[in-house]
Amino acid sequence: MGFEEFVYPRYEIPLMEAYEGKFESAFVILHPFVRVPVSLSWSATRQYPSDAQIAEFGSRCTWSDISAQVGITSCARMNQALLTSIGSLADPLADPAGGHRLQRFLESNPVWMPVEGRFEPLLQRSFLQILAASGADELAFVPEFPQSHPVVRLTVEGLLDGTIPFPTCGTILPPDASFLFTVDWDSFFTLFYGPRAFIRDAVQRLKLEGFFATANTDHDWWNYSMGCATVTVSPEDWQTA
Repeated sequence: MGFEEFVYPRYEIPLMEAYEGKFESAFVILHPFVRVPVSLSWSATRQYPSDAQIAEFGSRCTWSDISAQVGITSCARMNQALLTSIGSLADPLADPAGGHRLQRFLESNPVWMPVEGRFEPLLQRSFLQILAASGADELAFVPEFPQSHPVVRLTVEGLLDGTIPFPTCGTILPPDASFLFTVDWDSFFTLFYGPRAFIRDAVQRLKLEGFFATANTDHDWWNYSMGCATVTVSPEDWQTA
């Protein structure tokens, strides 16, 4: 497969069927909420912090931690509340009550929700650490629309020291295409494809919250009515690596 083929999987197929079944496993990394000093909170600024502020002052806050405070009982419902809050779900799929509870919590605490459809700034260094640990000194960046924008090679060192800006969205992978990270429009998660043991070790080492996709998990895994087993786990079981 050429790098151009590693765009985000088609919505209508299970995640594990993507990329011609090349990868043994897919892990859904939940984008963390962003805890900030009170001076950067909604009540103080009414303005989302910049990426530079997030990198310097922000810290990761898990979905399971927020769910316990908001009263949202699963990662599926948390994703539903997040999608409702940005207006991407129409009735009857939306959860206005959950969205309102989440909004009230965020307005009264020094915590921001992640921004949809991008590589979350608080996860970027973890992704680069995984690439570096694999022995890769560069990565291929596949934009969302490679037919309009070419695939480019970026050095891991330049991304780590900030001399090269981290891609906003799309797919990143090492030159040997042994694993990849990909994120899509309106999503609050990144897909991590690769060997299961490799993924398990990486997410445990870096404390990445999420779950392994099963054979029937697809892009709309949050929709528990589809019968996807991975969305029925309780908060304490969300990290299932």
